[in-house]
Amino acid sequence: MKLTNILQIATLVSGILIMILVLLQARGASLGAGFGSSGELFTTRRGIDKSLHEATIVIAVIFVLSILVNLILA
Repeated sequence: MKLTNILQIATLVSGILIMILVLLQARGASLGAGFGSSGELFTTRRGIDKSLHEATIVIAVIFVLSILVNLILA
């Protein structure tokens, strides 16, 4: 397999994983919380929520790097 094919597969898989991880991060706040009606705006992440957040950041970095490397090689 060529390197560009591997990078395209990595981009596709990481993009799908980002969507899944973002959808798994459920927030208890409604739409009105963005406008200041909720007191839970600044909370610390704990447990599985923190792990999901960190995994999302790692997968997003992999996604962006795979796109950049693919653009440089193409």
